[in-house]
Amino acid sequence: MRSQLTGGLAALAVFAAVGGAVVAWLPSDAKQPSTAAPTPPGSPSPAPSGSRALTPSETPAPPRTSEPPEPDRSSPPPGPSTTPLPRSGPGTFVTAPGESGKVGKGTPLRYRVEVEKGIAISPKDVAEQVERTLADPRGWTADGHSAFRRVADGPTDFRVRLATPQTVDRICAEGGLDTGGKVNCSVNRDVMVNLRRWVLATEFYTKDVVGYRSLIINHEVGHFLGHGHVTCPGEGQPAPAMMQQIKGLLGCVPNVWPYDSDGRPITGPAVP
Repeated sequence: MRSQLTGGLAALAVFAAVGGAVVAWLPSDAKQPSTAAPTPPGSPSPAPSGSRALTPSETPAPPRTSEPPEPDRSSPPPGPSTTPLPRSGPGTFVTAPGESGKVGKGTPLRYRVEVEKGIAISPKDVAEQVERTLADPRGWTADGHSAFRRVADGPTDFRVRLATPQTVDRICAEGGLDTGGKVNCSVNRDVMVNLRRWVLATEFYTKDVVGYRSLIINHEVGHFLGHGHVTCPGEGQPAPAMMQQIKGLLGCVPNVWPYDSDGRPITGPAVP
């Protein structure tokens, strides 16, 4: 009898221990949906509720897998400095699709935007930048008679062409201009934009590359309209758009527009 009682008590103790384990396990598991897949071996455990979020320097590296990780959609697209800068290209171009409405007064000058093949920049993006520049009230339409309209086909008055330095040099040389692989030009009916200037700007516009692109357009389209070079009008004043700002500001402050917000021209003494 005593041995039976001892055996019964031992069985009861085992049952209680097992039962206690079940009771301890069930409450935490009940928080998970019954359809949840088990965590695969080697995967990081989910952070407990209410835990402090890790800072970027504390975030553990993801486990290595045989497949490439998904791209981080929250990251910004590559900046201008990541754009490849080929020295030369095929000399053939892709036309930006679509067209714009007329901006300015008078008969619009029809223009086309083209990007040399092999350049990793969207012709559509270039065309949008050109459109915004020529439509800005501080641009050439402020003269009261200039007007523009972008087209994709048909006759044009001029072309805006983004190209590699070597291609720019070749086309600018047809008009007797030496661009030296570094600068832009306006020759015949072509506004030639050097890829390096479009992507890298200059030392005075490192923090405003997009603004410098407007300066390129305003300066070279200004030449097409018949405007010549001018220089800085005085210390601390805005640099004229028709000034060769790539050579220095000469005391002026950066400015990309030919007119100010009140419609007054921003200019200076003429230079040869």
